[in-house]
Amino acid sequence: MLPAAKLRIEELSVEERAIYATLKPERLPQHVAIIMDGNGRWAGHRSLKRFIGHQQGASTVQLVMETAARIGLPWLTLYAFSLENNLRRPRAEVSFLMRLLKTYLDANVQRMLDNNVRLRYIGHTGELPDDVQEKMRWAEQATAANTGTTLTLALNYGSRSELVDAFRSLAVEMKQKHINPEHISEEDIHRHLYTAGMPDPDLLIRTSGEMRLSNFLLWQIAYTEIFVTDRLWPDFTGIHLLQAIADYQQRERRYGGLSDNVGEVEENADQIKIVAN
Repeated sequence: MLPAAKLRIEELSVEERAIYATLKPERLPQHVAIIMDGNGRWAGHRSLKRFIGHQQGASTVQLVMETAARIGLPWLTLYAFSLENNLRRPRAEVSFLMRLLKTYLDANVQRMLDNNVRLRYIGHTGELPDDVQEKMRWAEQATAANTGTTLTLALNYGSRSELVDAFRSLAVEMKQKHINPEHISEEDIHRHLYTAGMPDPDLLIRTSGEMRLSNFLLWQIAYTEIFVTDRLWPDFTGIHLLQAIADYQQRERRYGGLSDNVGEVEENADQIKIVAN
């Protein structure tokens, strides 16, 4: 959590403050990642064109970001556009999403500045259209000095591709520095991921009720708590972010260890007779 002096709890809505009051600020997650899903279905349920759902989803990004900034969430990562989206969606839809990204950045950089939010990206962003890349660089540079929530947009991103890139980069380093493969550690791999320098997510939220990871942060979420909601992304708000955090705080994170409720631990386990079945 960011320093208390930088929190803006008074700017939360009445409903948000009621949920925040039930939280333990010292147990807020450091990093929340969200698979934003359901824009098309949201539009379909209303007999609207898919692009309307995407526009509404972009508005939701800003609402959730502002709530995250107000409660002092240090890291927020949003899965905005996957490699698979780029390859498999109709070209007209991909083109619209690129224009929507540019419009979103134009319209919301000032709000990021007002909320002390720093913007960054992960993914194969160099493969996006040149005009989109230019707008992305402008927004990133404009917010670079901010010290509050870091909003990371995963764009043209795929986790398997990230791992391949990391292993390739690590292999080059090993060759240049004559590193023995037996000396490679998890930290060495982490240094070559797109998310190097970021903490792993504590909480992963997926909207639309789908029970899959969709090639998102596969290395980083090894011990992440997962929260799935049936709510479609355009209907997700800061209230629902806080509800997911409240659920997260009810869980006991063990990282492979034991819970206090698993029974007595035998100190002399080597003396216990094993009965064959």
